[in-house]
Amino acid sequence: MNNDIFFYLGLATIIVHEMDAVRCKEWRIFPGLSLLGDTWGLRIFLIAHIPLLYFLFWGLIMQIDSDGVKYSLDIFFIIHVGLHLLFLRHKKNEFKDLISWIIILSAGMFGLLDILI
Repeated sequence: MNNDIFFYLGLATIIVHEMDAVRCKEWRIFPGLSLLGDTWGLRIFLIAHIPLLYFLFWGLIMQIDSDGVKYSLDIFFIIHVGLHLLFLRHKKNEFKDLISWIIILSAGMFGLLDILI
């Protein structure tokens, strides 16, 4: 567990980011979901996170290959920063404030630290 501190900090920040993503209406910049109105975009965005989080926690708790799950998520935390940079100039991107970017960058930094340390 002590070796996993950066992983769990990354996981915590990515979950907080998903909370912030609702505030910033992230579905508006997702290919596919961006074609929907806010009501349906929000509904699908929220509902889609239930199985995502279920399988994430199941993979960590069941210990089938938790190291593989953690490594894969670390990679995702890093790629996630790149995706936000890619969509930075999207006209409907509302991730503009400092706190949003501290959270996004922290998840990537913690993922990288977990891989390196």
